[in-house]
Amino acid sequence: MISRKILIDLVKMRDFPDGRAEGIYREPGLNTEFKSIRELATFLYTCRKCETAPCVDVCPSEALEKLDDGMITRHLQLCVRCKSCVAICPFGTLMDDIFEKKDRRYFLDLEDKKELDRLVEESPGQAISYYEGEEDPDQNIYQLTEKILVKDYVWIP
Repeated sequence: MISRKILIDLVKMRDFPDGRAEGIYREPGLNTEFKSIRELATFLYTCRKCETAPCVDVCPSEALEKLDDGMITRHLQLCVRCKSCVAICPFGTLMDDIFEKKDRRYFLDLEDKKELDRLVEESPGQAISYYEGEEDPDQNIYQLTEKILVKDYVWIP
């Protein structure tokens, strides 16, 4: 288990699309596949959860799904990475690099202390750091999981 909290600054990470290390997380009940933390955070906090969800409609492989709570999720095994969803998103929420296939060795298990340390050490521009605080919407810091917080500009309807 993660013994320390980390803060993933998604704003900083956008400046380093070539960052190699990326954390993975498996949310029970949300999806049976491993997701990158950035993808999960983007769909949870940055996505505007459009009522009509053009990204879902344009997907030729039906890899995107809108859940009952409005959140979009991507089925990794169905996604062909055509990036049609990136092109059609009216708000520019989806970024090309989120959907790029990455070498499996760069996906780190955030439940493993050694791999967590590696993620923090290898994060470009200190985009990922250990964090002592709590969720703080005034500072754009939001709880992703019990031990993972993200910093991003959240769209609030």
